[in-house]
Amino acid sequence: MEKSNRLSLRIQIRSFKNTFFQVNDLPFKELLPDNLIKTIHQSGSSRDTVFTPLVTLRAFLFQVLSSTGSCKEAVAHVLIERISFNCSENSMNTGPYCKARSRLLLSHLKATVTSSGEKLHKQASNDWLWKGYRVMLVDGTTMLMSDTHNNQTTYPQQSAQKPGLGFPIVRLVGLLSLATGSCVDYVLGSYQGKGSGETSLFSQLIGSLSTLDLLLADRYYTTYAIMALLLKQGTPLVFRQRGNVTSDFRRGQRLGAKDHIISVKKPNKKPVWMPDNRWIALPDEIFVREFSVDGVVYVSTLLDSKKYPKKSLAHLYQQRWKIELDFRTIKTHMGMEMLRCKTADMVNKEIAIHLLAYNLIRANLSRAACLNDKKPRYLSFMATVQLMRNTASLCITLSGTGLGKLILPLLVAITETEIGNRTRPNQPRVIKRRPKAYPMMTKPRNEYVTC
Repeated sequence: MEKSNRLSLRIQIRSFKNTFFQVNDLPFKELLPDNLIKTIHQSGSSRDTVFTPLVTLRAFLFQVLSSTGSCKEAVAHVLIERISFNCSENSMNTGPYCKARSRLLLSHLKATVTSSGEKLHKQASNDWLWKGYRVMLVDGTTMLMSDTHNNQTTYPQQSAQKPGLGFPIVRLVGLLSLATGSCVDYVLGSYQGKGSGETSLFSQLIGSLSTLDLLLADRYYTTYAIMALLLKQGTPLVFRQRGNVTSDFRRGQRLGAKDHIISVKKPNKKPVWMPDNRWIALPDEIFVREFSVDGVVYVSTLLDSKKYPKKSLAHLYQQRWKIELDFRTIKTHMGMEMLRCKTADMVNKEIAIHLLAYNLIRANLSRAACLNDKKPRYLSFMATVQLMRNTASLCITLSGTGLGKLILPLLVAITETEIGNRTRPNQPRVIKRRPKAYPMMTKPRNEYVTC
């Protein structure tokens, strides 16, 4: 029988969902609904026979999850899939795959990130919540990328670096779920310049929060504008107090020892990122709760001291550090610290793919935790990645009972890699292995090249 060139849409959707354990009878289903998957598929050209949008998307996901992150490994993944479905083999040439990646729409990729992250966050088990609130974390981080003219134009390197010696740098501010670890929403900006600060970028994410969310953030976000906007839409918060603020617990409405409600007046100067009409619409004063635990001062809009004791809030705030660990996972373990793409448009897509892959792994951690009475935050992320890498080719071809027999033992295996209870003492941040004895680059690379 003659081999076909194109996988059917049904097989493409089934393969995509099966590869990432999105099976109907498991928890946290429909993270990527069929209508969104079909929308991605319909965005491709009818001439695409091998690298359709769905095939390209899945290959891109496994590229960022692979140990090398190379395009060649992604093409090999597609080759194995086509052989398993008795389709004509694709070439190992990476050119068609790279062109197919560039045809993926950034809007669709961003939608897959927010859809998967938001549904995972909202479907979290009640046992993973804090007093009924779905706790959200916010913070910013930066990534470097290939030093090309296009990347430098959109995301310039730091101004302190000489031309040709630095790397383009992008700032990311993300909203991550404390319970499941998923990335609910994110925004990108340049490292320097007007509107590129963390609070400026975060202002674009406030609409992604709801009244059922509780936001934790460091002291950089403790500004009048941010607190007033969150109060206006009914999202409670717990922040660290800014270091330049002197707390006087003798004033205001006393709630307990070093615990009171204070009035915060509207500053005369508005933030540079806020339009005049939005600044004028903010109230002239807001009331927040300020309290101290073990010498650390916090600010919150949860004013009921009996329902929300200050020590309980301070203990919750310690969980804010998990977003730092999540960013380390995405950047260091998943390789997003140094982006590979040569244009800013592809860099934006590469970031979206990293975050989507991260959410899909977090979904499997949550499934395993839910079925085996665990908490996803105490299960190993990288162990799950390794399991999925090794079972991807099997998940593509299996269906029905066979797939269920494979996935359920894998979810049990994920729960056997618990973390967070290690007794090893803290290790110093030093290295033993010496780096290569090469001199530092002090001039642009082309000046070193000799004919």
